[in-house]
Amino acid sequence: MGYKRPVLIGIAGGSGSGKTSVTHAIHDVFKEHSVVVIEQDYYYKDQSHLEFEQRLGTNYDHPDAFDTDLLIEDIKRLLNRQAIEKPIYDYALHTRSKETLHIEPQDVIILEGILVLGDPQLRDLMDIKLFVDTDADLRIIRRILRDINERGRSMDSVIEQYLSVVRPMHNQFIEPTKRYADIIIPEGGQNEVAIDLMVTKIKTILETDSIV
Repeated sequence: MGYKRPVLIGIAGGSGSGKTSVTHAIHDVFKEHSVVVIEQDYYYKDQSHLEFEQRLGTNYDHPDAFDTDLLIEDIKRLLNRQAIEKPIYDYALHTRSKETLHIEPQDVIILEGILVLGDPQLRDLMDIKLFVDTDADLRIIRRILRDINERGRSMDSVIEQYLSVVRPMHNQFIEPTKRYADIIIPEGGQNEVAIDLMVTKIKTILETDSIV
């Protein structure tokens, strides 16, 4: 059975809010279907034209850090049942990798990232818009643990970045996009009721749009 148009779900929220756990929870339910996750983080702009020292100054929490035009183009291709070459971002070199990931179109597309609800063109493509809303103290604790354990950062550097960049950018750009969400999910992937509601809604859309 095919489908007229894939279902596009946007999942936004601050760094450490639990977006990824919500994404995984939805993905797990539909793994028997066909589902693909597109991470906004992969669409940071290419910075190969900049010196390495200049790249270190990039504010990754600002809308201008993302190649939103390419992201919109790729999402439109997937919605039209066309394959894409998803970019890969090299965090060690602070620029886009020469490698890409070949992504085939699927019935369910999950677009996840801090600012996926920030662009009106992207929002207009979405069937369901989610905002994962988690208290700032939990978000900073999760970020500290992640950056120290997974990215080899020091506690001081993570806190300094949070206070100087992450927190102000969240308040200025990310938090205001909450008003565009169809559903606001407190506490991320721990909120099983909200996840169940989302799954039911997605199934309804898939069944409605199916081609007999």
